[in-house]
Amino acid sequence: MPNLPLRLFRSRPWPEQEPTWRAAAPAVIGAALTRATSRPSGNWYTVCASREVSGDVPFGRVVAGREVVLWRGADGGLRAGPGVCPHLGAPLADGAVHRGEVVCRWHGLALGDKKFGSWCPYPAHDDGVLAWVRLDDVGDEEPLPAPVLPVRPAAGAIDAVTTVIGRCEPEDVVANRLDPWHGAWFHPYSFANLRVVDTPTDDEDRFLVEVTFKLAGRLGVPVVAAFTCPEPRTVVMHIVSGEGEGSVVETHATPLGLGPDGAPRTAVIEATVAHSSRRGFALARPAAPVIRPLMRWAAARLWRDDLAYAERRYAVRHKEVTLP
Repeated sequence: MPNLPLRLFRSRPWPEQEPTWRAAAPAVIGAALTRATSRPSGNWYTVCASREVSGDVPFGRVVAGREVVLWRGADGGLRAGPGVCPHLGAPLADGAVHRGEVVCRWHGLALGDKKFGSWCPYPAHDDGVLAWVRLDDVGDEEPLPAPVLPVRPAAGAIDAVTTVIGRCEPEDVVANRLDPWHGAWFHPYSFANLRVVDTPTDDEDRFLVEVTFKLAGRLGVPVVAAFTCPEPRTVVMHIVSGEGEGSVVETHATPLGLGPDGAPRTAVIEATVAHSSRRGFALARPAAPVIRPLMRWAAARLWRDDLAYAERRYAVRHKEVTLP
């Protein structure tokens, strides 16, 4: 049927693909990375999926070496603060939420929107998909009132958020995404016939990529995707042509801190916001709770390999030698 988004495609066997190493010039990737990391973040850090923060259980995560706790206020709005209780240092993430305040499990100290001794709430932002916290003493930038967010589809989209953690720094994750040439080589189970149409310029700082998303056998969905960086720790893929036009995949790299081995850990928090103008997509929206785990599985499958890329980049950059 002509209206179906699926297409039969042909592709060469993996070792016979057109090599992309000449086009994937380190200078091009490095320049794109430099421009991305020089953009302001306003000291905002992605913490988790918005739906991970409930009204009765606090959510805890270490961000840039700081223990952070998130919870819902009495109005349902997102709240954030230091994750260490100012009384005796208990982890507030182990407590509970009661009447819009986070209650320490050790001695029942309730903390909310007001400063208590050395404890002071952090600015928080819920964009409907992701939860953010602003850490001004870490970012050391001019604060912004809200995170720098990409354009997302209008109402009616299905979103899913996947989190994986790697032994690397945020720039290694961003560099991975600013190398679209590796797609069909490193992820042959997902991509075919990948071609980088345009590379970033001073006038238009984006990569434009033609690619077919594989589904089954020789069936796939061809699209054109644009990769941009709205802020230093985020790379966004917008589908600009083809099925799902307007859909986005946001890759956010959040520094966590140092692991037991003294090396940094970074959380890759990837939000997929899928949209389609097709009637079938609207009919499928009530099944979003079933669809989301499949979306998260697909993202985690790709990041199984892409974390190896990012971690290897970190190891090479720091001249680490891995022994067998």
